[in-house]
Amino acid sequence: MRIEKDGLGEAALPEDALYGLQSLRARDNFALDYRRTNRRLIYAMVTIKKAAARTYEKLKTPASSGGDGVYRAIIQACDRILAGEADAMFIVDALQGGAGTSTNMNVNEVIANLALTILGEAPGRYDIIHPLDDVNRGQSTNDVYPTALRIAAIELLRELSGACAALQEALQRKEQEFRDIPKLGRTELMDAVPVTLGAEFGAYAQAIARDRWRLYKIEERLRQVNLGGAAVGLAPDPRFRKYRFTVIEELRELTGMGLAAAEYPMDLTQNADVFVEVSGLLKALAVNLMKISQDFRLMNSGPRGGIGEITLAPMQAGSSAMPGKVNPVIPEMTVQAALKVMANDSAVTAAAALGEFELNAFSPLIADALLESLSLLCRAVPVFRSRCVELLRAEPERCAQLLNDSWAFAAAYVPHLGYEKVRALIEENRGDPAKIKAALDAAAV
Repeated sequence: MRIEKDGLGEAALPEDALYGLQSLRARDNFALDYRRTNRRLIYAMVTIKKAAARTYEKLKTPASSGGDGVYRAIIQACDRILAGEADAMFIVDALQGGAGTSTNMNVNEVIANLALTILGEAPGRYDIIHPLDDVNRGQSTNDVYPTALRIAAIELLRELSGACAALQEALQRKEQEFRDIPKLGRTELMDAVPVTLGAEFGAYAQAIARDRWRLYKIEERLRQVNLGGAAVGLAPDPRFRKYRFTVIEELRELTGMGLAAAEYPMDLTQNADVFVEVSGLLKALAVNLMKISQDFRLMNSGPRGGIGEITLAPMQAGSSAMPGKVNPVIPEMTVQAALKVMANDSAVTAAAALGEFELNAFSPLIADALLESLSLLCRAVPVFRSRCVELLRAEPERCAQLLNDSWAFAAAYVPHLGYEKVRALIEENRGDPAKIKAALDAAAV
């Protein structure tokens, strides 16, 4: 065991632990047994630390110890962490007090201790590489955490936008495949004027196309970062100005993202509305996915007692008691994913509104909920496309049967006969489609 000390006391850690005292305290203080901090957020923070170390090397800034090779060791440590070598060392719960400080501390300590081992030193030798004076140099949780969340969100938004594009294309293929299949329209679950099955799928494709465009455009808002703004968004020392712009250049190169220094860094430090905006667009996508899934469930209902206009591919047994029963499990999964995204949006909204003055203490909830929604949709959309949309088939005979058994066609006679005349003929013929058609044709002569 090794002993680490700070102003609050000391604690024993495993000799080879890459985390340190601050991480240990955070693990014990926030022992919710919920889940650990999102790995994408961790990796984005590590990337920021790597960009900072590269910047200090470029600016020829000496390490706190005055030793050589410190920043090179930090860079190597970051690379190894990004390769997945130290995942078990990130031990802090996702929901934590302190606006994400504990996550930042955990990252600083793991990088410092791994860098120490690279130099042949034992973990805990902070006189050689210090988690704050070297790894966190010129930084604050207040600028690192929101910048990391922006990077992680952009990565997932790009993936999700691609998934939406593939779903849109799958729906458009069905639109073409079903374009000549007439069917009964429905409004408020009641018979309405005829449409085609292809037109319905075309409308679904248009909704997803809007989602795709919105997700693509929102990246612009996330590219501005407050990195280099220190604790409240304002650099305390003019010497940091060169660091600020250089570190963002390094980060732009490392991420491949068009990141830019915020014109007003304090804004990005104290306000989280951009994350509410992103979450709202995810909710809009969730709404469309739920609506389409519910339509599929209804159109697939049966096989004898329902609508039956489409048939979803059977994916698994649907009942432990009723042999042969198959459920629409993929749309049901998609609905539940959508509901979770909607719930997360409420959490992001409330947490963002609760920020006071120059910092939002509830940033960890914003990050956890937003990244969960993004990750969930990145998985749900491809599954919905590949296991539901692409495999479903139309039932043209059933579509024709339901259409022929309805008197929705009567709406076409209204311009010639008037609304009340058509309604009266429907009632007189007791809803019999054939008799109604004959009566309407006779009256229109």
